[in-house]
Amino acid sequence: MSTAGTVQVAGTSLHVDDTGEESLDAVVCLHSLFLDNRMFDGLVEAAAGSFRLIRPDFRGQGRSAGADGAEVITMEQCAGDIAALLDRLAVARAHVVMSSMGGDVGARLAAYRPDLVKSLVFVGSSVRSEPAEAVDAYMTWIEDVTRNGFTGERLAFLQQVMLGESTRTSEEMKETVAFWTDRLARLPIALRPAMVGVALRGDATGLLSEVRAPALVISGEECPVRPKPWAEELARGLPGSELVMVPAAGHSPLLERPDFVTPKVLDFLKAHS
Repeated sequence: MSTAGTVQVAGTSLHVDDTGEESLDAVVCLHSLFLDNRMFDGLVEAAAGSFRLIRPDFRGQGRSAGADGAEVITMEQCAGDIAALLDRLAVARAHVVMSSMGGDVGARLAAYRPDLVKSLVFVGSSVRSEPAEAVDAYMTWIEDVTRNGFTGERLAFLQQVMLGESTRTSEEMKETVAFWTDRLARLPIALRPAMVGVALRGDATGLLSEVRAPALVISGEECPVRPKPWAEELARGLPGSELVMVPAAGHSPLLERPDFVTPKVLDFLKAHS
């Protein structure tokens, strides 16, 4: 039975949607910063009857509990939360599908708790840290957003980060762009600790050699913040992984090209179940 609610883990409360079929292989979906677990709605629909989909909102994001005064929420904290969640749900092993920040969290989960991870799908992700000049620019933008909210040029910048040019200018994608832009505009400034955690994240490329689960790396050809060389670096670091570049997509291929991406994700999961 499908459930939605809060689960207490590691001193916080995570909102979790769970399709609940304990007889099916579990797939944990880890969302992007600025989005939440609803970015996987299409994947849930497509996977119905084949997999159990478990979708948490990260600490301090979406419908999960806030940061409780913390200045930063780290990737390591989030990885610990997901490990604790799987233990709490008595899920011994799961596939992990990750978007953007989700990949930073999932790579750490796979390295620290390999017993929990059956396979990995990275979408629009990298596990390297940001260059120093990018960190300075992002921190300036974060302070601007914290003072002024997700409006005007701040919202326009975020839209360009999250959605590729082909998506933003496509007549066919007009409703999708409007839908997600509206959600981005409603983001609370309480997201700051999570934003800081992503901007200041450490480099996890050194952990990749410890990952033994099969992996699929999917990246948009138009992504401005996780460019192709970063995706190639991630794929090289994961033994036996496959890299798929998605045409006419930016940082959110699952939302921008579900027709192309979702079948590839499901085929990979089925091949490794």
